[in-house]
Amino acid sequence: MQYRRVGSSGLKVSAIGLGSWLTYGTAQEQKAANACIQKAFESGINFFDTANAYNRGAGEEAIGLALKPYDRTSYVLSTKVFFPMGDGPNDRGLSRKHIMEQCEASLRRLGVDYIDLYYCHRYDEETPTEETLRAFDDLITQGKILYGGISEWSAAQINEAAATQEKYNLHKIISNQPIYNMFERYIEDEVVPVSEQAGIGQIVFSPLAQGILTGKYKPGAQLPQGSRAANQEVNGIINSYLKEDVLKCVQQLNDLANKLDLSLAQLSLAWVLRLPNVSSALIGASKPEQIEENIRAVDVVLSQEVIEEIEQILDSVKGFAPLR
Repeated sequence: MQYRRVGSSGLKVSAIGLGSWLTYGTAQEQKAANACIQKAFESGINFFDTANAYNRGAGEEAIGLALKPYDRTSYVLSTKVFFPMGDGPNDRGLSRKHIMEQCEASLRRLGVDYIDLYYCHRYDEETPTEETLRAFDDLITQGKILYGGISEWSAAQINEAAATQEKYNLHKIISNQPIYNMFERYIEDEVVPVSEQAGIGQIVFSPLAQGILTGKYKPGAQLPQGSRAANQEVNGIINSYLKEDVLKCVQQLNDLANKLDLSLAQLSLAWVLRLPNVSSALIGASKPEQIEENIRAVDVVLSQEVIEEIEQILDSVKGFAPLR
């Protein structure tokens, strides 16, 4: 396994991390979570990501139970705060009240004394950034979290956070968690340059575009039984990828991967990890063998020629925008 620093911090995470969105506590059983986390540890993965909003806390509980047998110092654990966790007016967002209460709730659900990396799950237009960052700073001082992060913040919002931290001498945000894959590349133009300047590393989610970049979905073919797209409970986002031009593009990428003696998933992950600012790519796995396949991507170095060939293939879907 390869380990990378998160931004300019001293924290090191495995280049492939294991996420739990739409996987543990929702569509899959606890048994699958335990098996996948065991395989992840055996493979050198030390980074595990969840969020309080994943099935209203069930995702955190599943991850916490699966991690219980392992030494707490042996892994890096991240979770998040922002989305509604109740029906009250203060049960959402990034107010000091919601952050402090949800951090305590996450610690209980996870069964740990501290969270390594705590994320603002989205930007809160209704709360001053200073209030949010001071709450995170206090949690770090209290030892309840070790580092702060943000998720899906714009370049302007990252700049605002960096300036606020500088002005008030607050602990620095070390990570941004955006979506990033061959089809969704908005971070390349502004977010990555601004993050590099602020010492923030990207820990990206959906590097395989909800499973589209595994090659399992074919143009004009029926959805594979048991796949995420076939699951009516969790298929909302993936369905926006299921377009003829996207699937044809995936076929071309799969042909290129075969030529390189790689799986499409390995090619796609290696492509994501080519950026120095990417600290880790979060995969979702319901079976241990998926982890075994995906981690091989860390040893793949794509030549400039291959990267250019990928760009030519992706050119046909440049205007693609998924429904969100």
